[in-house]
Amino acid sequence: MRREIPMFITAVVGVVFVIQYFIPHWPFNQMNAWFSDWFSIIAACAIWLGALNLMKISANKVYKKKSDWGYSAVIIVCFLITVIIGLTGGESFRAFGTGFDWIYRFIYIPLSSTMFALLAFFVASASYRAFRARNFEATLLLVAAFLVMIGRVPIGDAAVGLLNYIGLSVPDAIMPSSIATWIMNVINAAGQRAIMIGIALGIVSTSLRVILGIERAHLGGD
Repeated sequence: MRREIPMFITAVVGVVFVIQYFIPHWPFNQMNAWFSDWFSIIAACAIWLGALNLMKISANKVYKKKSDWGYSAVIIVCFLITVIIGLTGGESFRAFGTGFDWIYRFIYIPLSSTMFALLAFFVASASYRAFRARNFEATLLLVAAFLVMIGRVPIGDAAVGLLNYIGLSVPDAIMPSSIATWIMNVINAAGQRAIMIGIALGIVSTSLRVILGIERAHLGGD
């Protein structure tokens, strides 16, 4: 029964969500509202469960002095400080000027900016490996990337615009910014649509497997 009951609940909820798109009337619309509320409740409980699990793992790492246990200690201290300030701030704890807002604006946002700044080096390394003209596809990717990047900065149009000063008329359609916009809105958009169609088909396939009980990885075990 430990597997049959969750599979039955999953099947019922999945079928109701599918049917309510085609029959948005009672009782399916009401059941959809009920299940949505339960999803929010379960998600809130899952957040606390994840936080407590993080604290347990971090505390165990600090207690046993495992490798890099200092980072775990920082996680525990920062988590407790944030939670205490948030819980003691009342309903308006996220208002401007509160302690929670100060932590968010002056600690969380700078740390996030630093993290994304560090990603620039990984992007540059990946771009070097991906844009090496080893074959036709890689060369095409390299040319498209160059045109898009040069069209996204003012120096691209400025460099091409110098040709107008020596008597060569350059149409707006072949300016780097126009070419970059065309690549993004036509070629890139077409590729994105194909990828999104593939993702949608994959979601439908996986959802049907879960609803029908074929896919059981979410139940744990083998």
